[in-house]
Amino acid sequence: MSKYDVTVIGSGPGGYVAAIRCAQLGLKTAIIEKYNTLGGTCLNVGCIPSKALLDSSHHYHDAIHNFEKHGIKTGKLSVDFKQMIDRKNEVVSQTCDGITFLMNKNKIDVFTGVGSFKDTTHINITDAKGKVTTIEATNTIIATGSKPSTLPFIKIDKKRVITSTEALSLKEIPKHLIVIGGGVIGLELGSVYKRLGSEVSIIEYMPTIVPTMDTMLSKELQKSLKKQKIKFYTSHKVTSVKGTAKEVLITAENKKGEMVEFKGDYCLVSVGRRPYTDGLALDKAGVKMTERGQIETNSQLQTNIPNIYAIGDVVKGAMLAHKASEEGELVAETIVGQKPHIDYNLIPGVVYTWPEVAAVGKTEQELKEAGVAYKVGSFPIRALGRARASMDLEGQVKVIADAKTDEILGVHMIGARAADMIAAAVVAMEFRASSEDIARTSHAHPTFTEAIKEACMAVENRSIHS
Repeated sequence: MSKYDVTVIGSGPGGYVAAIRCAQLGLKTAIIEKYNTLGGTCLNVGCIPSKALLDSSHHYHDAIHNFEKHGIKTGKLSVDFKQMIDRKNEVVSQTCDGITFLMNKNKIDVFTGVGSFKDTTHINITDAKGKVTTIEATNTIIATGSKPSTLPFIKIDKKRVITSTEALSLKEIPKHLIVIGGGVIGLELGSVYKRLGSEVSIIEYMPTIVPTMDTMLSKELQKSLKKQKIKFYTSHKVTSVKGTAKEVLITAENKKGEMVEFKGDYCLVSVGRRPYTDGLALDKAGVKMTERGQIETNSQLQTNIPNIYAIGDVVKGAMLAHKASEEGELVAETIVGQKPHIDYNLIPGVVYTWPEVAAVGKTEQELKEAGVAYKVGSFPIRALGRARASMDLEGQVKVIADAKTDEILGVHMIGARAADMIAAAVVAMEFRASSEDIARTSHAHPTFTEAIKEACMAVENRSIHS
């Protein structure tokens, strides 16, 4: 029987990062993945393929709507959807192959099959043919991620009523895509197909889309996507979804209590994700779960069984790839006796629509509820020279600072390249910068990041360009 210092179950951004860090720290490491490719949801059916389609569809949208203004004559354009999907698959394949390379480079043993606990230190690995291999692990890290959630009355047939997984590999562009859920995944995939010519309707139970983000971002993003002809039905409670061979019929109750109907050829159910612990046999190891189906952990992400840890989507907190990666590193370093830390307040959130949306820290609503006195500075993207040059004028950056100390408490931005720009805010807040610190920092001109500096200057009403 093979024995390992650490065995990781799951090879997503949490699992593979944890495995690599463990190996770097001198621990004999194994990783178990039930699918034939490494990378988990993010690399195979999540972050990476969705961004590939977002980029492809963005190029097409730009060519139709903006190229002529730039002096580029394109003629009649059309979409080769099969090629677009093929390119997406190539990106996924290259990325997953990269993880395999890293496993080999770091001398990590990879087992393909379903990992389940035999007891606290032994793990059974069942391959596709039913053959069981047992290994011994001094420490185990559970990193099995999440699966798309649904509503109790909705049957996902994977043909007309689909999840994000199927939406990434459709054989045709929908005529009318109905999205249940106005969160990140629904908005991103809705954007892809709207750009490609679909009619897109978003049905959201809450009064606003991306309801956990700052109200400014929700309002600005909805306004922008409405300009792109995406239809929104907020404060609508879906009551039934019926799929046939060719269409989907959805009924919902609006805020007036009236029943309304929607008819389309595809329905994307995007109402969140649930922790995935199926098949782990956690009971055999005695690992405790929470009422929400998550694995219970302490601040070091240690379960009630001292040598078993859990990270990523199976534990509490935002279901984000980069959050899982941070937790993977933390656990690896904790196992060897180091004292790492994660400030969960500084895990950024991003929506990869266009304009992009990104945020870190507290929202105004959260600060009001907590009774914290604050001040705000904002700056419109359209005031940037770089934005005018590229014709990406929508959006703004908002900086929230403590009223007394001026420490930055939150940064919320919508606009071109916000997904990349948010890192500057995360770094500043990690070092507990004040808005004055950033206002006094030189930013290259012309760039989009100048909006962060200007928003910080606006905290004290001294923005130069607005």
